[in-house]
Order: sequence, then structure tokens, then C-alpha cells
Amino acid sequence: MDFKPIQLERAEFYHQHLKQTPQVASDYSFANIWGWAREYGLEWAFSHDLVWLRQSSPKPVYWAPVGPWDRIDWPGVFHQHDFKPGFTRVPETLADLWGRQTGDILRIEEDRANWDYIYDVEELTTLSGNRFHKKKNLLNQFKKQNDYHYEPFSAAMIDQALALQDDWCTWRDCEDSDVLSAENRAIQRVFIAWDRFPELLGGAIMVEDLIVAYTIAEPLDPNTVVIHFEKGCPAHKGIYQAINQMFLASLEGRFQYVNREQDLGNEGLRKAKLSYHPVAFNQKYRASLIS
Repeated sequence: MDFKPIQLERAEFYHQHLKQTPQVASDYSFANIWGWAREYGLEWAFSHDLVWLRQSSPKPVYWAPVGPWDRIDWPGVFHQHDFKPGFTRVPETLADLWGRQTGDILRIEEDRANWDYIYDVEELTTLSGNRFHKKKNLLNQFKKQNDYHYEPFSAAMIDQALALQDDWCTWRDCEDSDVLSAENRAIQRVFIAWDRFPELLGGAIMVEDLIVAYTIAEPLDPNTVVIHFEKGCPAHKGIYQAINQMFLASLEGRFQYVNREQDLGNEGLRKAKLSYHPVAFNQKYRASLIS
């Protein structure tokens, strides 16, 4: 296969394949692969009616291919090509399909750190009941303590959002964290190409005409929106509860579920994501060739 760098000009071609994919994980939205392309050394190739994704950093590995999985002769594909580095971020539906068709070729293992967290939009909008009592209290504290307004995100906000992002990196000391530094570069890459992503959604909370929080999201499938980036100023207590609730409320029932991506095995992040009570997980797996 002829792998080449991810190209903005082929976004629509990629979207056509993504629409045919039986289970779409957060990793595979075009905005996500574009934003993280340089950090992971992502490349793609087009073969067997699929888009194949391969990363080179921090180590070589394939991602799950994108396209109509159920129409592929998988044993034939695996005998024809050398996928020795193995696969990561393989959605459960494809892992099950590979397990049934290529049981003597692949070893498939659970990858808990890359599971997507799925939430009910209505639950995170209303924050009703004892389970969300602390979240609602923090939201109400933010509302009472600030003269704020919420706005849908637009290209006119990018400079301010980048300024907030710079401040956030100072607060969180991004220079001493490879993960946060990489995320910061991915965010900047998406903002720079904002006009090339008409499907992106988002929102911002303004206090004294300055952005104090923003979120960037994207439809993942007809029922699900995925949150790619969400940042807030820590000087405003309850800011994350506020931007989360206000953005989902602004969607006015357009989606049933919200995907808030994975925890990457970070215990603090896992605790925070579990505290919002996911209704499901988009489980993912690793797959490697059996020698």
C-alpha cells in the first residue's frame, strides 16, 4: 500500500468512507486525524475499498481501517499485506469481525485506556438527581458569581480561544508535559484550518467580553456528538461544568449521546470521566499478527 500524509483536499473522500463504517470511534473523525497527524506521524493509504491509517510516532502501528468492514475478505487482506506492527484503537465491532474470520491470524486484546466514554445528552443537560448534585451545584455557583453569556463558536473567536489556550498551557505547565504539549499543537492545527471543517461545532462562555471557556465538537454519527477539546479558566469555579452543560443545551435535542473520548489510562482523567456517569463505552482493542 502507498501511504501518504493526511491531506485536507481529500477530506470529503475520507468522509464517504467514514459514513460506511459500522462503528465510528472518536479517533476516526477527520478533524481528529488531521489535528493529531503530525504528533502521531499519521499517514493514509487507499486499498480494498478502505482507508488505511498508519502512525510512525512514538512507534509504528496501524489504526483500524475505515470503510465497509462487512464487505471485506479479511483473511485474504491479511495474507496479502504485512501488518506486523499490529493495530491499535480497533472498535469492538471490527475486533469481533476479525475474531470470527481470522482467529488463527490475529491476537486480539482489550485496550481499556482507549475506550470512549458515552453519555446521555439529556442527563448532562438537566443534571437531575443525586448523581449529578455536585455538578449542578458547581454550575449554579458559576452562574451566580459571574456576569456571563454563552455564544456558539465561530471563526471570529479563534484568536481569543488561542489566547486562552496559551494561558491554559501556562497554568498547566504544558512545557513539562509531552501529552499536553502535543494536545496544544493539535488544537492550534485545527484552529488554523477551521474554515476547512464546516462540520465542526462548538461554544464559548464570555465574561466581560473575554472567552473564559470554549469547547470544540463534531457530529460522529446521526445520534452522537463528540467533544474534541474543552478548556476553561480555573479562576472561575464551575467553569467546566458550565461549558459542558451550556454547549449540550444549545444543541436542542439534535443528538442523543455525547462521546467524550478516552482517558488514555490517566487515573485522574478516568475518575473525572466516570464522575459524569457514562451510559456506555465504545470499547476498543489491540490486534497483532500471530507468528
